[in-house]
Amino acid sequence: MQGGRLLYWRCAASLAVCLVIAATTAQAADDYKLGPDSEKQEGVPEGTVTQARWTTSKAFAGTERDYWVYVPKQYDGQKPACVMVFQDGGNYADLKKDFRVPIVFDNLIHKGEMPVTVGIFINPGVIPPATPDGAPRQNRSFEYDSLGPQYADFLLKEILPEVGKKVKLTSKASERAIGGISSGGICAWTVAWERPEAFQKVLSHVGSFTNIRGGHVYPSLIRKTERKPIRVFLQDGSGDLDNIHGNWPLANQDMAAALKLAGYDYQFVYGDGGHNGKQGGAILPDSLRWLWKDVVAERAGK
Repeated sequence: MQGGRLLYWRCAASLAVCLVIAATTAQAADDYKLGPDSEKQEGVPEGTVTQARWTTSKAFAGTERDYWVYVPKQYDGQKPACVMVFQDGGNYADLKKDFRVPIVFDNLIHKGEMPVTVGIFINPGVIPPATPDGAPRQNRSFEYDSLGPQYADFLLKEILPEVGKKVKLTSKASERAIGGISSGGICAWTVAWERPEAFQKVLSHVGSFTNIRGGHVYPSLIRKTERKPIRVFLQDGSGDLDNIHGNWPLANQDMAAALKLAGYDYQFVYGDGGHNGKQGGAILPDSLRWLWKDVVAERAGK
């Protein structure tokens, strides 16, 4: 893959047509740039971000974690807002890192290019040390890479009800999205796969669809299971990981091929970056526009 070449796989399930589009930019693999939608703009109302801590999990007993809640300025409390959950939330909420989600949300919501959406940014759980001189144990891989409904239940039974005490959140699956990077990306897919009646939009950056805890089976499962009502945006690069767990670029291409065969509404953007958020951050505004365009059109009466 030459510097900056991106391949887009798009599938519109309603048309049962898949297109392969090749696009070239002047960017090098390590030079993905943030656009104006990732920068603060004059005259754009800024939402609020509030930090909290969750220490009473039943799904992951003994864990503690920080989480942040973004509420857009346009939220008036009169009707439920759409919601989007991000794994590794501190990374996505940080205004100085690759994604800068609160800024992107501010800009897109202001322009009417995504609906009024509450963002929930959740860090993986940590188990505090048992002794004063001990080290905490990280629960990230268990939570994110494991298959099954445990993490989805954690969100639906613990986090969303807690956030819902202060803001009205939609209960419509088509108005709920979930995203993440690396193991957080496969986690986002697992949540929707297990609970499509609760989450129907997925954003995965360099997703770990490899054999860390069995996630390599997803392409086969997608091919052999009746299509679920999930819209999914995948991003990966040819410079992504290749290790004992698998090959990330091949795994994401396999996911895209399976989604195409099964007739999913999906988009796959494949560049030449590595296992990081550089490309994902650069294309985040467009990713969100595509992910939410059905809700925007519906609310506009189109």
